[in-house]
Amino acid sequence: QVQLVESGGGLVQAGGSLRLSCAASGSIFRINAMGWYRQATGKQRELVAFISNVGTTIYADSVKGRFTISRDNAKKSVFLQINSPKPEDTAVYYCYATTGSRPGYGIEYWGEGTLVTVSS
Repeated sequence: QVQLVESGGGLVQAGGSLRLSCAASGSIFRINAMGWYRQATGKQRELVAFISNVGTTIYADSVKGRFTISRDNAKKSVFLQINSPKPEDTAVYYCYATTGSRPGYGIEYWGEGTLVTVSS
């Protein structure tokens, strides 16, 4: 089994910056790719950013140019640098890991989420 624990959420002003971290533990050898999803109140969970084991990244159009995903392959950790956040970025952010090579493929694991609130 794989456990994912997020940290770094909180309140941030629009235009500021925030860095989310996620550490994996357990059977981390299973992990291939990692990423971040988010879910705002009343909305469906959506992919924010994804990074493969060779560094290929995918970003939601709404965060391109503002968010940056990175990972530490050895430690199976993933990070999300949030720059110039907007109030509409307010959501619970979930760490995600998969044995597959793309979102929605393979065996998937989820963290419990960390709340990011962006004030205007």
